[in-house]
Amino acid sequence: MNVEFINPFLSSLLNVLSTMAQTELKPGKPSLKKDELARGDVSGLIGMVGPQTKGSLSITFDENLALTIMERMLGERPDTVNEEVTDMVGEITNMVTGGAKNLLGEKGYEFDMATPVVVSGKGHTIAHKCEGAKVLIPFTSADGNANIEVSFDKL
Repeated sequence: MNVEFINPFLSSLLNVLSTMAQTELKPGKPSLKKDELARGDVSGLIGMVGPQTKGSLSITFDENLALTIMERMLGERPDTVNEEVTDMVGEITNMVTGGAKNLLGEKGYEFDMATPVVVSGKGHTIAHKCEGAKVLIPFTSADGNANIEVSFDKL
């Protein structure tokens, strides 16, 4: 998969979380993901379709990190992942994808975004609806871990 296509999603995630939630993430080493098991407790998944390709992106957060982001964005910290937290994860997924869409549009790549779907719970799965490899990029922070998964049919 073309790194030129993945990097805008990573940059957008770092930008959204530092701007909106004063949260700094440190990217780890990318790898290919072979299963559908989420690497965290709450995930936003969004589909993208354009003339060149179709694909999907997921962002998964550890529960503590999601709750900390919620507290930093809205000033209140729920005890557990609830509907407000899943709404926030969906909105972050939307903002990250929108930011990446703008960056990729400058390079001539165009796509439309679906409405994000949010899944939560220990051991939940993420099913990317495209044929390409799933690239997993882990992120660490003092408040917990996050992971981005990106998959596209062809690039």
